[in-house]
Amino acid sequence: MDVRSQPRLRPVAGAVAGTPCPRTEVLWDGSALAVSDDASGQSVRVMPATLYHYRYEQRILGSGRKVKTLSVRGLAALDGDGLVLVDLPGEWHVPDVAAFVEYAGLPVVDARGEASKRVRAVLAGRAPGWRRFRGLPRPFLARYRGPVSIGVGVAGLAVMVYLASTGMWAAWRGISMIGRSLLDLMEAKWLAIGFSPVLLVLRPVSARVHRWRANRGLILGSAGGPYLSVLPDEKLQVHRGKEQTTPIEIGEGRRKAASLLLYRYDELAGLFILDGEGGPVHHLPGGWAPDAVHRFADRHKLPLAVHSISREEYLNLTRNARDATI
Repeated sequence: MDVRSQPRLRPVAGAVAGTPCPRTEVLWDGSALAVSDDASGQSVRVMPATLYHYRYEQRILGSGRKVKTLSVRGLAALDGDGLVLVDLPGEWHVPDVAAFVEYAGLPVVDARGEASKRVRAVLAGRAPGWRRFRGLPRPFLARYRGPVSIGVGVAGLAVMVYLASTGMWAAWRGISMIGRSLLDLMEAKWLAIGFSPVLLVLRPVSARVHRWRANRGLILGSAGGPYLSVLPDEKLQVHRGKEQTTPIEIGEGRRKAASLLLYRYDELAGLFILDGEGGPVHHLPGGWAPDAVHRFADRHKLPLAVHSISREEYLNLTRNARDATI
């Protein structure tokens, strides 16, 4: 791609190795950055102060409870204060990025070698109206995921019972293993219930237990998104799916979890975990139900502040955050 004659920039691979390449495109129209997402048909035009070429490591709990590390890559456009205007997950070819910014006259920050915590903290600092374009089509059968997964689970249960009753349990184990491997390749992991029918029972029960714990302030957040819990050794743990984050010790000292700040800035909202000196230890942008935050804070005796903050306060918190969940 010759961006000098045609100032366009496209990713060359997915945000994580082995994932589909996003159908996003960046164009410099002479005065602004025009970003489009062919998969969703959405677009936005922004005037960034710099581009942020990033990579960060993410620890995921895999099969057999083994922790594996994934590299997440992307490109973001930042405003003059370093807040994210648009985030574009994907692998962007370094020479292409270099040629593009030279043409556009934009500086670029190469953060691919920076500490993962720092990169996540930068990406969590969002400007009002920010956008994230993943450039991926809507998952196959997404609208019918609920009934289809139940139907597949029931069918899988019937096959499992039949094979087990005829003494062919080993055959079922082989089919199950091959099926889950194929679903990984097809990016349809949600159909794994067909090869693990026990999930028909475990998933609803797990969801009910999660809601029960959240209603009593034992945890904070929904099962489908990030949530907080307090471990038996008095450490605050941030959970999100199979992602493994480092627990934060609860206490009054520096870099310990001493209090919570539920904030609103402009149209943005989120939660900061603060240390004993008021420094931001962890940033969790997004909507959090105030009542649920109160229950969690009261249950675990964590001081809580709930208020709107100014841009200066927001910049100070996001710039000094030690880590974030994005």
